[in-house]
Amino acid sequence: MTTAKPVNHKPVRKSAARLNAVQALYQMDLAATPLTEILAQFESHWIGQEIEGEEIAGADVNLFRDIVGGVVREQRSIDPVLDASLVNGWPLKRIEAVLRAVLRAGAYELAERRDVPARVVVAEYVNVAAAFLDREETGMVNAVLDGIAREQRPAEFTG
Repeated sequence: MTTAKPVNHKPVRKSAARLNAVQALYQMDLAATPLTEILAQFESHWIGQEIEGEEIAGADVNLFRDIVGGVVREQRSIDPVLDASLVNGWPLKRIEAVLRAVLRAGAYELAERRDVPARVVVAEYVNVAAAFLDREETGMVNAVLDGIAREQRPAEFTG
């Protein structure tokens, strides 16, 4: 009898961290919740908890903290990049809050998390967007983040 190899849950934990980060950024945007409060709230009440009888995947808390804190810290440099990437000069501040949170988190990872391949960042945030947004907005996330990725990390797209 052979035993199954342990499953590597890192990708699921990282995806859950990104999903939670977008939710936290959305809540911060709407309710003006301070960073320390939102981190504590998510870490104690949401991440890895059971909600309405469904167990939510445990998230990579370090990645969650890095994304949320990083977006807050770097927002002044992230937002102009996003504004420049949006079609017809549509300003980021006029975009729906969930979409704005997805774009900010993805733009942050593209700029600051060089340890994560650009294509992975884009795919992850397209998946996060699909959990909340319709097909058109999900396509917009793909287009905007892919454009930023190709501009900021051209070496990853040559060849």
